[in-house]
Amino acid sequence: MKLLRIGASGQERPAALDGEGRLRDLSAHVADISGEALSEEGLQRLAALDLRSLPEIDPGQRIGACVGGVGKFICIGLNYIDHAHETGKQAPPEPIVFMKATSAVCGPNDPIEMPQGSEKLDWEVELGVVIGRRAKYVAEHQALAHVAGYCVVNDVSERGFQSERGGQWTKGKSHDSFGPIGPWLVTRDEIADVQDLDLWLEVDGRRMQSGTTANMIFSVAHLVSYLSRFMTLEPGDIIATGTPAGVGMGRSPQLFLKPGNALSLGIDGLGRQSTSVVAAAQQT
Repeated sequence: MKLLRIGASGQERPAALDGEGRLRDLSAHVADISGEALSEEGLQRLAALDLRSLPEIDPGQRIGACVGGVGKFICIGLNYIDHAHETGKQAPPEPIVFMKATSAVCGPNDPIEMPQGSEKLDWEVELGVVIGRRAKYVAEHQALAHVAGYCVVNDVSERGFQSERGGQWTKGKSHDSFGPIGPWLVTRDEIADVQDLDLWLEVDGRRMQSGTTANMIFSVAHLVSYLSRFMTLEPGDIIATGTPAGVGMGRSPQLFLKPGNALSLGIDGLGRQSTSVVAAAQQT
């Protein structure tokens, strides 16, 4: 299934794509694409529906974040060897883990805000893993059974805030709009091999990133198992699994985003995002 959320920010309703690519309203059957709805039982109930019999939704409406009520937004750094090398680093011996504030979550095509004082706004196309079953001390060979599905993530980053302002990476990863997810949550059963997906990103029509999840240093199964040793993973938690080479920080000369830049990015079978950069407005 391809599950998504449609409507204005804060008013999204659950939906699914039917076999012909039409949007169908799931509101009569589930409150949101979150929590219990992402469990094995919840997804089975949705899979049993005749989508063609459900009300059709106007495709012109905004697409929201594909998961509602995200509890934890966990990110993995330097998980592709080519990206590690472009930043001048070696492959890490264990996954590098940091958090992105859940207030950064937004729809896949919502504008990306350039923060006030930003000079090094960067892009990172990533495979997102959505947890569907509580995971604590999970063995690697059992880890994928705890995954509800997958989505496209852009781990938008402000490199100056991340690396030049002291502390950990979180402050460079958490501005509003720095966590576009979707368009869809694609359930696990639709992905034959999560370690064989192509991912790409373009800025103003120029290809910047082309990679494959086959080049991950730590696999999805390893990451779920590893993280479950340090924190309990709950349904609706998202893991952004790292980015391939081609980020602006890794280029020579370095290249960063400015207001007006247009981004497109996607992953095989998981859809694409299309957005643009705008200057963050002053809070009043």
